[in-house]
Amino acid sequence: MQTVELGRRRGMGIRVGSWLQVSCVLLLGMGGGCGPAELPVEPVAPRVQVQEVMVDNNLSTNGLSFNGLSFNGLSFNGLSFNGLSTQAFQSWFQSDPALADEVMRYLVRCGVPDGQTRTYTHPQSGRVYTWTGRLGLATVWAGGAPAPVLEQQLVSACLAAHVNPYRVSVPISLLGRHAQGQAIPYTNDELNAHPKQESCFFGNLFTGQGIYAGSRGTLLTQYQSSARACAVVDNSGSQRRMCLPLVYVGDCSRHCTLDATGLFYARCTYGAVEYRPLVTRLRERDIHRCGDGTCQVTESCGNANWYNSCLPDCGRCQ
Repeated sequence: MQTVELGRRRGMGIRVGSWLQVSCVLLLGMGGGCGPAELPVEPVAPRVQVQEVMVDNNLSTNGLSFNGLSFNGLSFNGLSFNGLSTQAFQSWFQSDPALADEVMRYLVRCGVPDGQTRTYTHPQSGRVYTWTGRLGLATVWAGGAPAPVLEQQLVSACLAAHVNPYRVSVPISLLGRHAQGQAIPYTNDELNAHPKQESCFFGNLFTGQGIYAGSRGTLLTQYQSSARACAVVDNSGSQRRMCLPLVYVGDCSRHCTLDATGLFYARCTYGAVEYRPLVTRLRERDIHRCGDGTCQVTESCGNANWYNSCLPDCGRCQ
């Protein structure tokens, strides 16, 4: 998704296509052949950004499950030079450079503070990969230390929030609290521009505890659709699209406790484990309607006025 990330700090969307196991992104013990990567840095407070910044947000479910997020290197050595310079990271990256590049782009975006970068040089091709930080949800880990549990959970939730099964641009608002307790910055303009409460995301891909998504009420009718289909439901109560390894758990309120702000959840509990979640909001215009004159990627041909049989927009099936 070449998408709008909300300037202040985020911009999620996500694409899907499943792979193996619900562990996520890296067998990251990873390394060897590191290029001009930065030296470890001291953790810093995330910077407050202001309003929208264009950015892609279409992590694939392949990326979400790529070789497990059992960070044999990165989780212990930190998302810094030490973590990127291990033999384990090098082996992981070389197993599928294109997918590993995608995973690292979102991993660094979620975990590393805005303005910082992480760099890796492929030892065979000599290609230099540079990934830019944005949200700063894991400042301890980004500083070169092992990721605390709350940072593991927030990075996992952030990765999940970037998944999109259709690989199209969907600007979103991402809300929640950092591991240190401060709210991810937002503005009233941002909330007003993204009035649709979409989903909650939580889990821990580092530990193999899984990654989960829930819906925040009935977002769609039978004639409406959204490219953010992994955790939205229509008035039938059904999930629109399965996005393994992301597991749909129903309404967020069944598992999560609202924050005092009322805008997001303070915690979610699933399988007797408590997680720090993130929630997403959408713009009105990103809810598509059969009959609006455009055959959206989320709509199908047919003979009715439903999103999956949309005669007015997509015509009859041949």
